[in-house]
Amino acid sequence: MTVYLIGAGPGDPGLLTVRGAELLTAADVVVHDHQAEPALLDLAPSGALRIDVGERPDRSVRQAEINALLVAHGRAGRRVVRLTGGDPFVFDGGSEEAEALSEAAVPFEVVPGVSSAIAAPAYAGIPVTHRGLATSFTVVAARTLGAVDAETDWESLAAAGGTVVVLMGAAHGPEIARRLIAGGLAPGTPVAAVCRGSRTDQRTTRTTLAGLGTTALEPPVTIVIGAVAALSLDWFESRPLFGTRVVVTRAREQARHLVRCLRELGAETVEVPTIEVTDPVDGGAALRAAVEHLADYEWVVFTSANAVDRVLAAVPDARAFGSARIAVVGSGTAEALARHGLVPDLVPDRFVAEGLLAAMPGPSGEPGPQRVLLPRAAVARDVLPEGLRTRGWDVETVEAYRTVAVQPPKGGFDAARGADAVTFTSSSTVTSFVGAVGVDGVPPVVVCMGPVTAETAEAAGLHVDAVARPSTLDALVHAVVEALTAHRLRG
Repeated sequence: MTVYLIGAGPGDPGLLTVRGAELLTAADVVVHDHQAEPALLDLAPSGALRIDVGERPDRSVRQAEINALLVAHGRAGRRVVRLTGGDPFVFDGGSEEAEALSEAAVPFEVVPGVSSAIAAPAYAGIPVTHRGLATSFTVVAARTLGAVDAETDWESLAAAGGTVVVLMGAAHGPEIARRLIAGGLAPGTPVAAVCRGSRTDQRTTRTTLAGLGTTALEPPVTIVIGAVAALSLDWFESRPLFGTRVVVTRAREQARHLVRCLRELGAETVEVPTIEVTDPVDGGAALRAAVEHLADYEWVVFTSANAVDRVLAAVPDARAFGSARIAVVGSGTAEALARHGLVPDLVPDRFVAEGLLAAMPGPSGEPGPQRVLLPRAAVARDVLPEGLRTRGWDVETVEAYRTVAVQPPKGGFDAARGADAVTFTSSSTVTSFVGAVGVDGVPPVVVCMGPVTAETAEAAGLHVDAVARPSTLDALVHAVVEALTAHRLRG
């Protein structure tokens, strides 16, 4: 098997290359740095071995140990991914790892990553080259300036012109400034220090070369020195949710779209899945029995995407619906149906059970029972089935799935307590989350999808700041933006 040395980029999981993502999804072993993004580690199969080799205050892993680890797993015939920040061949141990693998005759492949030397300035709106300002740039590491001095002529670097990008220089600002000024750079030369570049907690500090000596910097930081550092083509830190942390309580397998939308608007997301969608108590026996006779119903009514997926998983062919018409509660459920190649006959204007009930026609009046199949969650409101029966329909409800409370990943609730907002997409997410953290543990801004979820939140003692109408994920994201914007203005 092959060992893959993959650069993960500086922090934003979206900067991982397509090749890197492809290899992660097939990995047997993932050897990663301590601060690897959970979103990237989640790409690996659930059964993959994950090994943290990053340095921490209480532990230091030597490069030789990492080399030996890669060789051992490679020789054992496992598909090994070595996931490192930035690019494995840019101021990283990737070249040493490649040498060790080569000497051990273990096949390896290098998958380049986006270096923080380029990405961090770009995320701060600073081009490292710009017509009329800089036609070249130099990247230099300053792990320990005394050791680097033997390799880097800082004075000549200053005389060369162009942009100077310094990595790992957080502790050496005064010495870097002194050496570059001694080489001829003006004390007023613009400087920008980008801390945690491309991450949702990125911070950009602007100063001058003279000011760099008295500016406190926190690692990881990318220092840009030169005329281009005065430019501010900001696009990242100006996003509407930048600097906020939002909790997503939806089941993990259903949270991806919501997480992606929130991150695209600049939010840091904390996934705290409080529920899990699982099989009915009878293992799906009643659902399978109902599906065998789909064509005997006048209507099949879906009130959730979960119900659609469960039913269609048991349907061998869409033709099994026969002449039965399909109604859905809203656009999200309609989209789930579309993934299976089906188009609903009825979508109400209001995406709640009451809206669907109002839109449903009455029975035709023909002899015999007029039947409706309603596959749904084990615990659900009876507004819809009771309302349909009152109007003359013969309604059969069948348990398609259950939502059960789950324990979120370690540290999930702690991260949630420090968040700015929490999103609830169903009553079950409210009940599970509040039951775990209590009312006092809920973030200050509460945003719910739909009036029913909001009612459950208020009944639990929460103040609901915004309700997504219609009940769609896109509307929920919009509601989060409005609620947090209002919260910032108040605060």
